[in-house]
Parts: sequence; structure tokens; C-alpha cells
Amino acid sequence: MTIPVERKSKEERREEILEAALDVFAERGYHAASTEEIARRAGISQPYIFRLFGTKKDLFIAVDTRCFRQTLEMFQRAAEGLRGEQALHAIAAAYGELLQNDPRYLRAQMAAYAACDDPDICTAVRNGFGDLVVYVERVSGAGPEEVAQFFASGMLLNVLSSMGLQNPTEPWAQRLIEGCGKKPEA
Repeated sequence: MTIPVERKSKEERREEILEAALDVFAERGYHAASTEEIARRAGISQPYIFRLFGTKKDLFIAVDTRCFRQTLEMFQRAAEGLRGEQALHAIAAAYGELLQNDPRYLRAQMAAYAACDDPDICTAVRNGFGDLVVYVERVSGAGPEEVAQFFASGMLLNVLSSMGLQNPTEPWAQRLIEGCGKKPEA
């Protein structure tokens, strides 16, 4: 008896590849990641990656673009119905939860910044980050100084999170987190 094999659509396969690539790029960065490993984790052949995405760089840019889009959508959900400082607090809280619950996004984000020596990757990162800034400006109504402070605090939290200091015991890290407007969790 033959067991029917469920065929997945091109879009379903594409999403599986993007998820596997997110994992691998987050773990290894752009340069050290291999499309062989991505294919293995996605349960597909390596040539299929190239058929869908063209090059490793195109796949990296697709993962990066998707991460920024998902982050923007998370910002939008968090700030729904809110404006001004309430929106900023809601976005910051949602972003903090994302860092805490799925560190792949932080590691992938850091890998994207590190790969900005490539002009095409840099363009994708600039576009994605710019979309976040424009949205925060619009929903908060804040001026350049406050928006810059909001993102500067977020980037500092990224750095602390990348060092595993979301809930630090080190007094210096606790002070930095408090300076970002967050209370370290016990």
C-alpha cells in the first residue's frame, strides 16, 4: 500500500526555508551559514533553495526583510488604538517580550547589521529599519530627539540581551536597563 505524500505549495516551502534560514543565520551569521545546513533543516534539496531564492545573499535578504516586516507588524499590533507615549511604552514592552521569548530575531538582527558591508544587504537593512522609525514617529508623534532616544534604548537592550543580560545580576547592567526605562526582572 502506498502512503500518499502531501505535496506542499511553493509558498509553504518558501516559508519553511525562511524559518530554517532564520535559525541558521541567527546561529552562524551570514558568512558562516551554509545553504546545505539550511536545506537539511528545511527538509529539502539545496538546489531547491537556489531555485526559489537565487543566491545565498538573496535568501539572507529575504530573511532580513521578513524579520523587519514581522517586527513592524508586532509594533503595529502593540500600539493598536494608542498614540503618543502610550504607544511607545506598548511597543517597547512588546519588543522586550520578543527578545525574551524568541532570541532568534535578535541574533538575526545582529547578523544583518554585521553583514552591512555588502551594499545590497545594507540597503535591505536600511529600508527595514527606516520603516520602523517612520512608524514610531507617526504613531508616537514624537520629535527627532525622543525617537532617537527610543531607538537608542532599544539598541542598548539588544546589546545587553545579546550578552544574556535580560535579567542581570551585575549592578552596572541593572543601571543601564533602568536607564532605558525598564526595571530588571528578578
